[in-house]
Amino acid sequence: MSKHIPTEITLHKSKRILELAFEDGQRFELPCEYLRVFSPSAEVQGHGPGQEVLQLGKEEVNIEKIEQVGSYAIQPSFDDGHNSGIYAWDTLYDLGVNYEQNWQNYLERLKAAGHERKA
Repeated sequence: MSKHIPTEITLHKSKRILELAFEDGQRFELPCEYLRVFSPSAEVQGHGPGQEVLQLGKEEVNIEKIEQVGSYAIQPSFDDGHNSGIYAWDTLYDLGVNYEQNWQNYLERLKAAGHERKA
């Protein structure tokens, strides 16, 4: 059972932001790029520790549609064709709480790979 259940999920397509509100009062505005590069899918996370695949060129990615998966998750379809990530409520909450640290780590990984992110 999920510890964190959203009370509101709003996609702001023009801003490429997914806004989430949770029962405990937490509210997050997560960029589509962030959600895409931290997708819980095997394509991004791999099948075990150390198998993560660094996602490049996702600066302009957007979410085309969102489907609910049971009563525990959503499955966004991104406009780059990626649609296999199932984001459980706790995963979305953790992505919100850890946004700053996750994003900084991602930028460092991009730099280490020699990739310059488009503004």
